[in-house]
Amino acid sequence: MTSGVIFDAPGKKKELDELEKTIADPSFWNDPLAPQQILQRRKHLEEILSLDTTLNRAVEDLEAFFELASEGEDVARDIKTEMDHLESELLVIETQTLLSGENAQANAFLTIHPGAGGTESQDWAEMLLRMYLRWAERKGFQTELIDYQAGEEAGVKSVTVAVKGSNAYGMLVAEVGVHRLVRISPFDANKRRHTSFASVFVYPEIDDDIEIVIEEKDLRIDTYRSTGAGGQHINTTDSAVRITHLPTGIVVSCQNERSQHKNRSMAMKILRARLYELEMEKKRAENKVIEDSKMDIAWGSQIRSYVLHPYRLAKDHRTKLEIGDVDRVLDGDIDPFIKAYLVSRRDARVATETQNH
Repeated sequence: MTSGVIFDAPGKKKELDELEKTIADPSFWNDPLAPQQILQRRKHLEEILSLDTTLNRAVEDLEAFFELASEGEDVARDIKTEMDHLESELLVIETQTLLSGENAQANAFLTIHPGAGGTESQDWAEMLLRMYLRWAERKGFQTELIDYQAGEEAGVKSVTVAVKGSNAYGMLVAEVGVHRLVRISPFDANKRRHTSFASVFVYPEIDDDIEIVIEEKDLRIDTYRSTGAGGQHINTTDSAVRITHLPTGIVVSCQNERSQHKNRSMAMKILRARLYELEMEKKRAENKVIEDSKMDIAWGSQIRSYVLHPYRLAKDHRTKLEIGDVDRVLDGDIDPFIKAYLVSRRDARVATETQNH
């Protein structure tokens, strides 16, 4: 069986050819909104067909190696290499089939807030930041530090990162919730065990062609001097921007740019994403959709625990998945947790649909 059967490659190729004809039409750019949607669809189809080609090539290479093996050639190492490569590609496909929602393919804004506990929790928040940055690096995603509020002694008070890559939001939504760390505190002279909490929020980056009405009278805009990580790169002027949306109480900030204008522009982009997500939450609540990604966000109802003492274990409390190598997880290997969550979400959705019918 070729991968074309999985992807319906002929159908996707035909659709892509039709899109190319549309794009070549001189009137294509007359509609200010349609081009963006069509170009995004073309990119998505190109990615699918590229993956289809990669899988077909891998299958052909494996067939060739097995043929050589049948003739007595020592190609066991080559076969294992190809099998490992094919397995990783199939994992990508499987994850993509589990993604749902209109913004699954979007870039994401990820925000981490430490819980109560001062330095302990702030240090834990920074450990989570490193974990997600390493995960993004493994996935080939681009990351940009949008806002970084350093802790007094260590760690962070708050941090927001833009994660750019195909399906970034669809995957990172699995991380929304409270994360718990149990360890011997490096800040405690008596070497006592401490439990720390930090919350993770994820919002999709919203296309500019999606209209989100924000009234100027509903905004309070404050400027201040950047205080985040960066050493000599920290600005010496009041270029950082904090925007408060008065009707909802949502507060966003940006300080990664030297220009106040650029920081305001990015902060507004994050605010649009937050307001869009707020509206989506209202719709999910109205429709009683079980996949509301924030239903478990409350102190004491953590989604995952990372235990470094007295034993070593990372456990997801939603899916019951456990991984003993916590260091590997904290180094960014969180795909097993993401996949398990997406599978459980799909299964719950299917079960609900079955009950309703």
